[in-house]
Amino acid sequence: MEFLSEYGLFLAQAVTVVAAVGAIVLLIAAVGQRQRGEGEGHVEIKRLNDRYRELKEALRDATFEPELLKEKRKADKKSDKKEQKKKAKEAKKQVKEGDPEPTSRPKLYVLDFNGDIRASEVERLREEISILLGELSEEDEVLLRLESPGGVVHGYGLAASQLKRIRDAGAKLTVAVDKVAASGGYMMACVASEIIAAPFAVVGSIGVVAQLPNFHRLLKKNDIDFEMITAGEHKRTLTVFGENTDEDRNKFREDIEDTHELFKDFVKENREVVDIAKVATGEVWFGRRALAEQLVDSLQTSDEFIQQKLETHGVFSLRFVPRRNWQQKLGIATEHALERSFLKLWQIASRRLEH
Repeated sequence: MEFLSEYGLFLAQAVTVVAAVGAIVLLIAAVGQRQRGEGEGHVEIKRLNDRYRELKEALRDATFEPELLKEKRKADKKSDKKEQKKKAKEAKKQVKEGDPEPTSRPKLYVLDFNGDIRASEVERLREEISILLGELSEEDEVLLRLESPGGVVHGYGLAASQLKRIRDAGAKLTVAVDKVAASGGYMMACVASEIIAAPFAVVGSIGVVAQLPNFHRLLKKNDIDFEMITAGEHKRTLTVFGENTDEDRNKFREDIEDTHELFKDFVKENREVVDIAKVATGEVWFGRRALAEQLVDSLQTSDEFIQQKLETHGVFSLRFVPRRNWQQKLGIATEHALERSFLKLWQIASRRLEH
């Protein structure tokens, strides 16, 4: 009984803390939402050539014999100096000859899209692409590291349209699927000039699903009326609280089928090699099977692709970071604190239960 009493007191304290923190988070989120600025932020660009070189140098420094390392550093320094002189001489020659845009080796820009059900990262993606389009040359390429199980049609339709801007500009777009690009995720991927996937990445799910509960019988059983007034024969079809008819169901099904047809047409337009009748069943395939169905072009991870380009391209990761006001920053900090509090409370409860 003493244990139950202590546990009950602990649980009450935990609920009180969580409720208080939750209320603060909701308040901050509401204020931040009202004061959020649109289209404000900055872009972060990192040269991945330098990052990989630094990692290799760190490994070499840790594993080479001291005497060999010293000689290796001397040789590298001499080689780098020679290469820099060569580049400077070429640039000087181009400027002297009146070339307004001195040539340099092509660039690979690396973008990331981690999709949720609302495709909420599309706002960031559209900013990144808008930044890139003014700088892309015919020799430059774009790699999108895509991870998404899909979501709402309008969100992923917009994301796919943003990627199409890159293709329309004449640049090569490669989409890398390391884990999953299904449903709306594959809608985005199929726009690419080339799709690469890890051997066990999940690809496909060219289908549409919609589901909702209906509480009409529960309301009717408890003598609760539900009123809905619409103008337009099909303004509402299936509802959560009203009585659904066969006519409503048939119309809803027609809408789902029409959306599926649009999805299939979009995939076929952008990826003519697929047998759309065979793959548009809503099924998913692992990378190896997806290659056989021509849903992807090759089996390769994004890391392999990037490393192959390091010698021939300047490789840059690009990310647009929206500006956050102090309310939003405080909200994020509070959210992290809440997560840590939950974890700590769970650990305490687990230890008490063990004793």
